[in-house]
Amino acid sequence: MNIQKWKEIFIACVCVFGILFALPNILPQSVLNNLPSWIPHQQVYLGLDLRGGAHLLLEVDLESVKNDYLNQILDDARSTLRKESIPYAANFPKSISKDQDCVEFDLKDDSSGGRARVALTSIDPDFKVEVSGAHVKISPLPEALKKKGADAVDRSIEIVRKRVDETGTRETNIQRQGDDRILLQIPGLRDPSHVKEMLGRTAKMTFRLVNEEVPEVMDRKKAIAPVGYVYLKSSDTGKYTAVKKQAFVGGETLVDARLTQDEYNNPAVSLTFNRSGGKKFGEITSENVNKRFAVVLDDTIISAPKINQPIMDGHGIISGHFTVESANELALLLRAGALPAPLNIIEEKTVGPDLGADSVRSGVLATIISGIFVLVFMYLWYSKFGLIANIAVVVNIILLIAGLSCLQATLTLPGIAGIALTVGMAVDANVLINERIKESLRHGSKWLKAIEDGYAFAMTSIVDSNLNTIIGMSCLYIFGTGPVRGFAITTILGTLISFFTATTLTRYIISLCMKSKHQLSIPM
Repeated sequence: MNIQKWKEIFIACVCVFGILFALPNILPQSVLNNLPSWIPHQQVYLGLDLRGGAHLLLEVDLESVKNDYLNQILDDARSTLRKESIPYAANFPKSISKDQDCVEFDLKDDSSGGRARVALTSIDPDFKVEVSGAHVKISPLPEALKKKGADAVDRSIEIVRKRVDETGTRETNIQRQGDDRILLQIPGLRDPSHVKEMLGRTAKMTFRLVNEEVPEVMDRKKAIAPVGYVYLKSSDTGKYTAVKKQAFVGGETLVDARLTQDEYNNPAVSLTFNRSGGKKFGEITSENVNKRFAVVLDDTIISAPKINQPIMDGHGIISGHFTVESANELALLLRAGALPAPLNIIEEKTVGPDLGADSVRSGVLATIISGIFVLVFMYLWYSKFGLIANIAVVVNIILLIAGLSCLQATLTLPGIAGIALTVGMAVDANVLINERIKESLRHGSKWLKAIEDGYAFAMTSIVDSNLNTIIGMSCLYIFGTGPVRGFAITTILGTLISFFTATTLTRYIISLCMKSKHQLSIPM
């Protein structure tokens, strides 16, 4: 029962740090704000079922993904045919509409069909090329469309996560549902209108040259854009400006975007490009000094400044009629990245705080009542050894709350059930140890030998049961979602802590009692 000094220090430090990290969860916010900075301030967050908040079900527009893919095929086909000097008919489509499933066009000469098939097939193995005389049909493979749709949903989930996190919102639950839907739950949010507006913007940014020879128009339908150009609306003037269809730099080359001020101290957005984007930006601005270029966000021109000098360092500033809020929101969207497809909100619910308060009260009350029954039973059945086990159970709960605070975990109703479960498991380990001690005493062993045998003989059973619990909870975490994973994390953490308190802390307390000549007893 002699415990090395470093182990005693370790056990004491774990308990002290556990109390420090658990303390912020019971202190009022006014007290927390006045605490020194070296004291931890992390708290366990309450989930949607306990705190209330917003529930949004989003749908990724996979038709838009397919349409973008078909238009990409169309552009690649046009470029390839020009490169191979294969002439195509004048009715070559300018773009693909959403109701189309393939790209179709005609060649000028039937004899060039073989060359066109070879050239177009080499572009991408994910689509099929059919040539019948002068008619060409390019169809994407179903597997390719399915893969692009899955990738679009995965990217949308990550970008939604970034956008929500950038607003300072914590403990959000974002998960995939089905093939094209995303579940977003934000605890504590009462008015989701700002989040909805932010998620509704694709935030696809491009930089395009402006055709200054063509005047701006008020009605796009009454004007015809030159070949290679398209009319886009300016957010500043409300007029339509002719800009190049093809962007010279895309938003994907952005490394950072921050709120700043322009030369007149007005709110603006500073941009930082990566090496390739900065190089391309430098080349274009060098070739087009004193000309204008348009900053296009979601097919709207938000700024069209003049290139006064080449921008070679990969840094630029977007200025316009920004407020501090709008400039900061634009920077946030650009940092998070562009959505690969529009998101449609198909379900919206606001969970009131009353349900959460009832759940918290019920869960806490159930945990307290069960804990009291367990503590009383342990004391009546095992006397002073039961009292030591009760101390370990209380420390177990404190360390569990501290661990959840350190992880910045989100506590849900299943998580509270996990806490109650770990209390029972902590007692179970102590029951095994105490029964082994009683068994050894009945066989005539002295107190010291009986205690050592109790811990030694019970260890195998404790390890087996805890290991099986961790394996089962790990499977729940891997294959589960949402609150199920919260339950698994709480149970795994509680199991590890209960193993520490049952096999190490209680042994340390018993050794202190024996060194102080305190009389121990256990009902036989």
